[in-house]
Amino acid sequence: MNRKLLDRLHMEMIRLDRGDPGLAQHFAKVHAYAALIGREEGLPEDTLFTLEAAAYTHDIAIPYCREKYGSGDGKYQELEGPAIAERLLTELGFPEKTTERVKYLIAHHHTYTNIDGMDYQILVEADFLVNLFENGESLDAVRTTLEKIFRTETGKKICREMFGA
Repeated sequence: MNRKLLDRLHMEMIRLDRGDPGLAQHFAKVHAYAALIGREEGLPEDTLFTLEAAAYTHDIAIPYCREKYGSGDGKYQELEGPAIAERLLTELGFPEKTTERVKYLIAHHHTYTNIDGMDYQILVEADFLVNLFENGESLDAVRTTLEKIFRTETGKKICREMFGA
C-alpha cells in the first residue's frame, strides 16, 4: 500500500475543504473507521488502499454542490463527486483501477441497496458511524441503522460499543 500517496490525498482534501473544518473532520473520522474496519475484516491490501482513498474523498463534491445547487445533499454528491475525484486522483498519480472504483463508491455512497463489495459496505458503515454521532441521532435510530445497514462484525461491534446499542 502506498501510504505516502494516501497522505498526499489527505492533505489535498484538507486544502479543498479549506474554510470548513467540519468537512475535514468528517472525512478524517470516516477514514479512521473505514481503515480500522477494513484491517479488522482482513481486506486485501489493494482493496484497503481503495477503501481508504474512497473514505477521504467520499464527500469531495460538497463544496461544489453547495455552490451549484445550494445544497450538499447526497444525491448531488453522488452525481458530481466522481468527476471531481477523478481529476484529483489522476493528478496525484493514483492507479486507474483504484480511481475507477473510488469513483463508483462516491457515486453510490448514499445508496444502501445492491452493495457490491466489502469496500462499499465498509465505507457505508464508517460514514454511518460518524453521521449518527454528528447528527445526534437517537438510540432507536442507531439500533435501526445497526439492524438494517451494518453487515461486518467489526462495524457492528464498534456501533454497539460506541452508542451502547
